[in-house]
Amino acid sequence: MSTDTSEIVDLAAMGQEFARDPYRVYAELRAIGPVHRVWMPEGAEAWLVVGYDEVRATLNDPRLSKDWQAAAGDVGLIAVAPGPHMLIQDAPHHTRLRKLVTKEFTPRRVESMAPQVQRMTDELLDAMAAVPDRRTDLVDALSFPLPMGVICELLGVPSLDREAFRAWSDIAVGSAPLEEKAVASSAGGAYLAELVAAKREEPGDDLLSALIRTTDEDGDRLSSDELLGMAWLLLVAGHETTVNLISNGVLALLQHPDQLAELRADPGLLENAIEEMLRYDGPVETPTYRFTTEPVEIGGVSIPGGGALVLPVLADADRDPARFPEPHRFDIRRDARGHVAFGHGIHYCLGAPLARLEARIAIRSLLERFPELALDVHPGALAWREGMLIRGPRWVPVRF
Repeated sequence: MSTDTSEIVDLAAMGQEFARDPYRVYAELRAIGPVHRVWMPEGAEAWLVVGYDEVRATLNDPRLSKDWQAAAGDVGLIAVAPGPHMLIQDAPHHTRLRKLVTKEFTPRRVESMAPQVQRMTDELLDAMAAVPDRRTDLVDALSFPLPMGVICELLGVPSLDREAFRAWSDIAVGSAPLEEKAVASSAGGAYLAELVAAKREEPGDDLLSALIRTTDEDGDRLSSDELLGMAWLLLVAGHETTVNLISNGVLALLQHPDQLAELRADPGLLENAIEEMLRYDGPVETPTYRFTTEPVEIGGVSIPGGGALVLPVLADADRDPARFPEPHRFDIRRDARGHVAFGHGIHYCLGAPLARLEARIAIRSLLERFPELALDVHPGALAWREGMLIRGPRWVPVRF
């Protein structure tokens, strides 16, 4: 690969090869330098940042804006949410929106949800156990319905059409054409508007009702558009990250039987194993977009101002040998502290405690319930989600 930043590396042309194993490509780029112009599978040009130190610095750089109004004209992408939310806002607007929901995601509040998460997990595993041939798709059986159920309960929308929302979300965070993304965004937004209207009529003791009350009592704090954007973000981010943390984590264990055996022998390793799963194959490959507000120099490369798209690669930062020795080795005893799977800086994932709790309960319960759990397909046959935001397999066939 060339060191000339005037040349564009076409990641989109690599298709499933890149989706299946982006780490090799990122490592080759990192060996050349920390910054590269690329063509994304999503259909846009971006400045890609690789390497642990450079990625952390980029995530915390105030010269990079999350606000789409900073984008340079038509960047070939669209904001799919039906309204503004935390991940497309800078301070002080970001600070205001984040403050409204922070109390729902504190470690203490999240831990109080453990019995509810355990109950949901047990019900899903009961359904798995009832499958006659003892074979299923782990994504459909556990990885998707658990996080989706938890976030729906938290928001107070247990009747949500989950499969429809799953389809909209999949299109929104993937590499679908802009026309498809626009249709999914419109459909999802219209559905949420009806949901919010119904919740206004019958409020409850839940997060969405609390957000609506905030709107009604102090309209300048949360507009109707902001309410829709927040609901969209909480539903999408509230399940997508954890779905793929569970899927990727279980897949890593099943592909490394020595590590699986160690975890079965010592369940006390689980919390550390979750951190290694996040580092080794985290659910978020790159964060949501950042745009330059002025020329920025990263790793000796000058990125133009005026709204150039900058994409720090979380997945590569956590495979940088300068930070994590033997980074491509999955080791549940490794000290994985300092990984950036949940981001870094003011946009650090608000739902990280909940994602960790769900993964811990789901994976522990799964391994306890099914001691013969095994992958039921060659790993090379798995189809991976395309696009650079969410990393995860579309299905994980298992036998038990």
